[in-house]
Amino acid sequence: MTTVSVLGSGIMATALAFPLADNGHEVRLVGTHLDREVIDSIKKNGLHPGLELELPEGVRAYQLEEAEEAFDGADIAMSGVNSFGVHWAGERLASLLKPGMMVIAVTKGMEAGENGDLKILPDVLAEGVPQELREGVSWSAITGPAIAGEVAVRHETCVVFTGLEAEVLEKLATTFRTPYYHVWTSTDLVGCEVCAAVKNCYAFGGGLMEGLLDKEGKSEAKYRRYNYGAALFGQATRELGQWMELLGGQPETPYGLPGVGDMFVTTMGGRNVKAGRFAGAGVPFSEVQNERMKGVTLEGVAAIRVIGGALPKLTERGIVGAEDFPLMRHLHAVVARDEPVNMPWEKFFGGEPGNQARKV
Repeated sequence: MTTVSVLGSGIMATALAFPLADNGHEVRLVGTHLDREVIDSIKKNGLHPGLELELPEGVRAYQLEEAEEAFDGADIAMSGVNSFGVHWAGERLASLLKPGMMVIAVTKGMEAGENGDLKILPDVLAEGVPQELREGVSWSAITGPAIAGEVAVRHETCVVFTGLEAEVLEKLATTFRTPYYHVWTSTDLVGCEVCAAVKNCYAFGGGLMEGLLDKEGKSEAKYRRYNYGAALFGQATRELGQWMELLGGQPETPYGLPGVGDMFVTTMGGRNVKAGRFAGAGVPFSEVQNERMKGVTLEGVAAIRVIGGALPKLTERGIVGAEDFPLMRHLHAVVARDEPVNMPWEKFFGGEPGNQARKV
């Protein structure tokens, strides 16, 4: 039996307790300071209020002040906080980790330096841990298409565990793998994590096509805007490949589970897609965030601000061309500058042939 201690009791981290418990492992869920009601509910009746499911036997819940007890003797430490709490999580793990532990994260996103240089969140998480201890544990992450509720009800799910140590990845995969939770491994940590971050940005774009129908009063129309959505998905896929070239991921990574696979499931629905639908309907994004979806965590939108916001700096430094990443640049304009949705189609797919001639 393996003991897995989890910092954060959000729905994805908690959903992963199901395959672990099914394999006979002990799972210890530690709530953050924002999760007190979640932990109280689990302790009282075994029910996670976000998932609306009873957790399996072998899962124990702890409040944050009980974290040291929960991490004592653990083999695997999981970081289950969202991107907004990654610095906090690193600082907390610094006092909870022990040499030899395997650390695995579910957090998705990136950070940008003042000059526009981008950094994956597992690296940010590790930076919160003193160097000697940091080097005494392994660092991995979970990527790929997985809706938490589907994992928890044991629907077929295929994911990728990524890190720099192949042997560690296989140990982790064996711990989690079940007949319904299928795990592949990849040592392309940068590529997988970049895909995990940027696909959330493009998922916001996935809501635009429905929003345009809302704006036109055609929400129930027979003919949808799937052509529009398919073109955005195609351009997003092209940009995933460009991100690999820019940041050093392997060229094949975007075209598997961590890239287009994860982007597909993320564009099927959720908070980022809902925000995109409002924007597509013509609602200025400041109103979407401050009124329509006030208080809702929008990790994809946060990623657009970070990643899209880095592009002008990288362009100024000559690292990327002004014509590169037109979809990401436009999503950033919508989110950060309240610009209306007006897709720069002529810039997609390397530029539309003959477009300039038609404009004249």
